[in-house]
Amino acid sequence: MQAQDYIFVRAFVPFIASILVKAWKESDVSSDIDLILSGMAALNDEIAWFKKEALKWGVALNSVVPHKANVDYCRFLESLMNPDVEYTLAITAFWAIETVYQESFAHCLEDGSKTPEELKETCQRWGNEGFGQYCSSLQNITNRRLEKASDDMFSKAEVILIRVLEHEVEFWNMSRGTI
Repeated sequence: MQAQDYIFVRAFVPFIASILVKAWKESDVSSDIDLILSGMAALNDEIAWFKKEALKWGVALNSVVPHKANVDYCRFLESLMNPDVEYTLAITAFWAIETVYQESFAHCLEDGSKTPEELKETCQRWGNEGFGQYCSSLQNITNRRLEKASDDMFSKAEVILIRVLEHEVEFWNMSRGTI
């Protein structure tokens, strides 16, 4: 289902761009922008990798129809791009999305996993320690923002986190063909 991932990543780019703008306006630490920008830059390589893999597997990405779980998740991302959505909420979603992805693929690399050989490169791509450190840095930003957040903002962030997890479950179920 890498074609669905490709569609998602294409929608993820403007989402991260919107977080970059929010960080520029709202962050009290300039290094937030550097970290978010590095994540956005990495997406160029990710999109190129998806295109290469699509050629290898004979998938025409321009003819792939997004599944409902993907459409719903992309709409959720779009809702977070609204200028009225605070940086704290958007960075919470960004951290959660990246971390779920990284931890899922890292799990495939653990000793005793039954990951097929042809998927190990994919697992290494997103399950590696460097991406894990990047996710930890996003978590540090999120934690810093939530430590200063009002109770109302904290509650909104919890809702965002739950929504990300719900969308992730639906997306992974779609990828496994269970929906």
